[in-house]
Amino acid sequence: MISAAQESAQKNRGTIFVEDGEIIRHEAFAGEQFIQRIRAPRCAAAASAGSFAHITCDESLPMRRPLSIMRAQDDWFEILYKTVGDGLRLLSQKKTGDRVSVLGPIGIPFQPDTERPNALLIGGGVGIPPIVFLADALRRNDHFRPLAMLGSEIPFPFDLITSRLEIDGVSDAISSTMPLLESWGIPTRLTSLEGYSGCFDGYVTDLADKFLSAQNTASLEKTKVFACGPTPMLKAIAALASQYNIPCEVSLEEFMACAVGGCAGCTVLIETPEGPAMKRVCVDGPVFDAATVVW
Repeated sequence: MISAAQESAQKNRGTIFVEDGEIIRHEAFAGEQFIQRIRAPRCAAAASAGSFAHITCDESLPMRRPLSIMRAQDDWFEILYKTVGDGLRLLSQKKTGDRVSVLGPIGIPFQPDTERPNALLIGGGVGIPPIVFLADALRRNDHFRPLAMLGSEIPFPFDLITSRLEIDGVSDAISSTMPLLESWGIPTRLTSLEGYSGCFDGYVTDLADKFLSAQNTASLEKTKVFACGPTPMLKAIAALASQYNIPCEVSLEEFMACAVGGCAGCTVLIETPEGPAMKRVCVDGPVFDAATVVW
């Protein structure tokens, strides 16, 4: 009889690749934020919204860093990261043409529900990338009606533009949006406590509450929430979803060593049908049903 860890390893066999990735684009933004595009065909082809890559930041560092995938197309994928720690600082010094070792894609992705086509996508800070990836996936299916809310307490890693896409229940004065999502036709609003032009003055959870409170019962019954960001934000989103009785998936972030389930260093407590159990964020997640997370 095989163990749960062995069963998980067998399930992921053949779906995670090691590639010698080439940096083909590297952009710097305010707040020590960077968007890096890496050519890694196998990882890009297999990536789904919510999965991540485990990347070697520099030859001098033996430990990789887990980074959420923001977009995947053709033979490349993109990551958005902030330089916290020596590893990501070294990664930020890489140039176009440099190579990095890529292990990925890893993790359980988001699971949109066709019975709940109103998808409310919520991202905070470095939790924005999986939300962009999910928005990209949902826009390709006419059945879904995605709407995004993104929050940050440092400058957003993109220029703010005024949206032409209205959102019911959100004041017209809250008008700033992300250009990429606007070009995809996805209504999006930005939030911050820093007073950025056109942004909602408050937490992204506050704006989500205002929006949900303006929806009727029929709309809420067709709504599902997807979120990624800091743990306090995700805890608040989980409580909000429970308040409105709508399902919610959250993508968790934890410190990782191996990122493939072997070290069990990224475990979180999850309620299961058999009772509370420690689950690994890397391969049992990173996406979990928010109602099952023991916050």
